[in-house]
Amino acid sequence: MNDNRNNQNNNNPMNPRNRQTLLVMLIATLVTLVCMSYMSRMLNSSSSSEITYSEFMSLVSENQIESVEIAEDRIVITPKSPRSLVKQTYYTGFVNDPELTHNLLAAGVDLKGTIPDRSGQFLSMILSYVIPLALVWLILGFFMRKMGGGGIMGVGKSNAKVYVQKNTGVTFKDVAGQDEAKESLQEVVDFLHNPGKYVKIGARLPKGALLVGPPGTGKTLLARAVAGEAHVPFFSLAGSDFVEMFVGVGASRVRDLFREAEKNAPCIIFIDEIDAIGKSRDSRYGGNDEREQTLNQLLSEMDGFDSSKGILILGATNRPETLDKALLRPGRFDRRIIVDKPDLKGRIETLKVHAKDVKIDETVDFDAIALATSGAVGSDLANMVNEAAINAVKGGREFVSQNDLFDAVEVVLVGKEKKDRIMSQEERRIVAYHEIGHALVSALQKNTEPVQKITIVPRTMGALGYVMNVPEEEKYLNSDAELKAQLVSLLAGRASEEIVFDTVTTGASNDIEKATAIARAMVTQYGMSKKFGLIGLESIEDKYLSGHTVLNCSDQTAADVDIEVMYILKDSYKEAKELLLANRDLLDKLAAFLIEKETITGKEFMEIYCAYKGIPIPEKKDPLEEIRKARNKQEQLLEKNSEEAQSAMDGIDLRIDTDSIPENKDISAES
Repeated sequence: MNDNRNNQNNNNPMNPRNRQTLLVMLIATLVTLVCMSYMSRMLNSSSSSEITYSEFMSLVSENQIESVEIAEDRIVITPKSPRSLVKQTYYTGFVNDPELTHNLLAAGVDLKGTIPDRSGQFLSMILSYVIPLALVWLILGFFMRKMGGGGIMGVGKSNAKVYVQKNTGVTFKDVAGQDEAKESLQEVVDFLHNPGKYVKIGARLPKGALLVGPPGTGKTLLARAVAGEAHVPFFSLAGSDFVEMFVGVGASRVRDLFREAEKNAPCIIFIDEIDAIGKSRDSRYGGNDEREQTLNQLLSEMDGFDSSKGILILGATNRPETLDKALLRPGRFDRRIIVDKPDLKGRIETLKVHAKDVKIDETVDFDAIALATSGAVGSDLANMVNEAAINAVKGGREFVSQNDLFDAVEVVLVGKEKKDRIMSQEERRIVAYHEIGHALVSALQKNTEPVQKITIVPRTMGALGYVMNVPEEEKYLNSDAELKAQLVSLLAGRASEEIVFDTVTTGASNDIEKATAIARAMVTQYGMSKKFGLIGLESIEDKYLSGHTVLNCSDQTAADVDIEVMYILKDSYKEAKELLLANRDLLDKLAAFLIEKETITGKEFMEIYCAYKGIPIPEKKDPLEEIRKARNKQEQLLEKNSEEAQSAMDGIDLRIDTDSIPENKDISAES
């Protein structure tokens, strides 16, 4: 019944969509006619000009006219010797002169009088006007179909793609490192499968869930996994799909989307990058009529549909701070699901998921790779596994090794090696002392991460060399002492250059940038400044993208912050120089070894360091041993519980009749 009504509305000439179609076509027709008329005048004016009848008769008497053609409304003349590029001159507005023919013949003018052919005018009109207009209408209709699907009548149609499980091919097993997010979405999937047990207790399905997190953490993948698990229609589209050049099209597409969702309920609607239409309507972010109308329609539709029908809206964004408050209130997006960067355990699971179709050998240790990639997101880890496979193929190996994976980590983080770049001996010495300065100060201090690798081989991302530090364990907090140790280590490269070469270079620019950011955060965000104490002077505006910060203080306080940051950096630089001066011989020895080898491991570095200091090489603590023990213990516990549960079920089947379960429930519990 509703479909018939919609068809009748579409066929109604007074339907708003039909009126819009007619208006656009009429405007296009008028514009085409005006353009054609203007072009016709331009062509005529470029090949002819007008003269008066008196001027025409003067030319006849002066014998300057070669021939004359008398038409219905004008006289077209051809002069004998044109004085310009204009070869034809005509007089518009015929004058009834009975002596005209006699005078022309007397002057020897070739007379070419013609009788108008009415039949040719109709054909000329068709060729000149009707065919161009028809072409304009055909082209306009083609573009309207491309814009909205089904001509201009379909501009407001939703462009959502409908997926089901067999199309997405993704389930929760394919998503790793996001256990909390999967748990929240699993509840929603279970509600769609078994709504009865939730309705029985009075629970209702959340209307919407907003997936929030940095780029590459798997928000879209999670939404596709929901589609694969739910076995219900899944409407997938991006926020930009609602926005078009015509005002009101976005709102129309929202209405059409929800109408289709109601027909296919229970179902899931997924809007990726929802901030494209859901930005706050205040003046801070600028106004846009089309976007605001689309947002208002989305808010209205989310209020209007009944969640008991089984319609769930999923949204994804990495800019939640820009979303309108009305969109985030309970009753619209009831849940905010954080899809953050995975922790150590999550990175291990993610690496295993992406490597399930990759041939790996027995040397591969995902735990070590995960520990070395702190801060990496799922897309980074997938790229590392792929780069490792490519390296193995280039090396002529059939299996991916641990070295391939570590090389891939370096490629993703700092780029490929540029072995063809030739540096002078002086530059090699500067870079070597710079990098050894970082590594040596890290080893001389407490609260620093162990050195994994030192190299002076240039990389494609601009680094002439680097030091790789790998933490001994996953950390979520940094103490004041640890941050100060980082500052001293970062500035040690510049300090080493100044001590050895009595000058400084541009190579420390990235170190200075990082050190300044840490010192400023200590003062403005972490409350680690004696001068300012526990006061928040800076707030993060763009947490999941750029991490852009904004000062919340006066100009005078901001100037004082700069001075405080400068003092912290000066003290750190002074400490770095003191440590290097006290170990100058060791600095020279390590730098000479690095210049010779170009790349040295953390083990080689520590052997030289400990031999010089006369201390035994410390036994390398395996930071992953506790992780492995905990994992093995957990697997054993799960296996034991599974065996006990199976034993209990077997016992119940053997000894207890179904009718006697209530009287013997203690026995089953004891089993």
